[in-house]
Amino acid sequence: MMDLSLEDIEFIKILASSDSTILQAGMNNATRKRLDESVGVILREYYQENTRNTGTVRTEQLMKYGITEDVGKAAIACARRLGLDIS
Repeated sequence: MMDLSLEDIEFIKILASSDSTILQAGMNNATRKRLDESVGVILREYYQENTRNTGTVRTEQLMKYGITEDVGKAAIACARRLGLDIS
């Protein structure tokens, strides 16, 4: 499990509050790589914790930074629309 950086938290908050079509239009290869390799991993871990009851470590970390369940779900939905594999 990787540690959360403030940049990761900001990416998650942006995903949760943005329209995926706007994000996709402005996304370059570096941003897509960052989303897939870092934020995508965090969201996958969060998703697995909440759907498979594999623990609450990632959930607790995100809650500490103000990422609620609703924000997490919105970020996952947006990430999926951007083509990231979250499941």
